[in-house]
Amino acid sequence: MLDREEYVEQAYFFRTFGERMRQDLMAQDLLLMLKQEVLATTKLPLALDFLASELRLNGVFAPAMAKLAHYFSPFQTFVVTEAERERGRFDFYIALEILEREARYRAEGASRQGAFLYQFECLCRNRLGYDQGLEAMARDPIYDEDWSEWILTVRRQVGIVEIADMIYVRSDHYVQQRRRAGLDLAGPEKPVLFGEKEGKIAIANRQREPLLLFAAMERHLGYPTVPRPKPVDEAKQLLPNLLRRVDRLEARVKLLEEEQKGGIDLSKFFGPQSEGGLPGTK
Repeated sequence: MLDREEYVEQAYFFRTFGERMRQDLMAQDLLLMLKQEVLATTKLPLALDFLASELRLNGVFAPAMAKLAHYFSPFQTFVVTEAERERGRFDFYIALEILEREARYRAEGASRQGAFLYQFECLCRNRLGYDQGLEAMARDPIYDEDWSEWILTVRRQVGIVEIADMIYVRSDHYVQQRRRAGLDLAGPEKPVLFGEKEGKIAIANRQREPLLLFAAMERHLGYPTVPRPKPVDEAKQLLPNLLRRVDRLEARVKLLEEEQKGGIDLSKFFGPQSEGGLPGTK
């Protein structure tokens, strides 16, 4: 895990980079500008310098972030890789917003439970690959050995077992229920990863949409919310579309007027003619 100031500067970088990219500024220039803005006492200026040099060679960010595995987490690299995929539909601006919120959450003191639910919801909501995504999550330094082992178990069982059930059986609420029933008095066989509240919310959302489970966790436990794609504002394109339609109507009206006056002169639609009379040649 990095120091808190590193995550604060990362959150500022991801947010500012996305905002200025919408202003049609070149990514290489933005990296050099942001290098001068972030704190020089952090390692982020060195990372941005390396990203800018690799961007000139490859034109993408993900390979450079993979080489900086000691600074950028595997999940961060995975999100950028999916956003830069040529045939993918994952918006790069949404990826930057995901990384911004995750870095801000880490700066505020992220818990392993909140980090897992946030990252897993990112995979679900944006339809990213579970296999590679969960493998990247398991290598995240925020998780200890028990968490990494369980995430790899989720990777094997996702789509077969509900995520609510997998959370419930590894929660403290499940342990308390077993003890009240006179079972597992000696203690749970596997480490408890979630608290009692997470277990109650999970059991209440069995056989329901997983996104409802994540929304309940966010409401009751204050876990970060995953950014959603914003709907396109069609009002901005309304006036240009109307102008184009008016131009087409005017052109059709002129053709109808010419036809009523005696016919349409087709010669004006031809290019300059050559000596042999062939149109389109000089």
